Amino acid sequence: MVRRCNDLDFEAIWAIINDGAQAYKGIIPADRWTEPYMSREKLQHEIDDGVVFWGYEDAGTLVAVMGIQQVQDVTLIRHAYVRTLSQKQGLGALLLSHLRNIANHPVLIGTWVDAVWAIRFYERHGFQILAPGEKQRLLKKYWTVPDRQIETSVVLADPVWRERQQPSTKLS
Repeated sequence: MVRRCNDLDFEAIWAIINDGAQAYKGIIPADRWTEPYMSREKLQHEIDDGVVFWGYEDAGTLVAVMGIQQVQDVTLIRHAYVRTLSQKQGLGALLLSHLRNIANHPVLIGTWVDAVWAIRFYERHGFQILAPGEKQRLLKKYWTVPDRQIETSVVLADPVWRERQQPSTKLS
């Protein structure tokens, strides 16, 4: 069952993020990897900064989480993770579909450039990688990440974003 997470889910969210993030170990640049991947303090900062987590609960246990954050005129999908033992069951797709349905604005997603499986997942769901110059501009505008992370990331956009970026062909 997909549900909005609450304060009581904090430890479960933290555990899912750090378990699911093991897939990135050895893939992302070593200088961007930490143990744990996300500290409790960083998770709390993200929540305080407006990331709202939704989760998939199976038999009373939270097994997948994905965050949504409204920033200016876009919706960001943040911190999408599934427990290792629950991966490859379509839970990420369920959460992504749910969050897209509740998004009020075009959706953007940032991920690591070397996380090919994550990029392919988002592309299968209609997202498209943006050009490097656009990626850099958007990461600086909508995210708070260091320059090194900007260098090693991609931004993917949904069709609504791409449509809004097309020049108008209407005659005045």
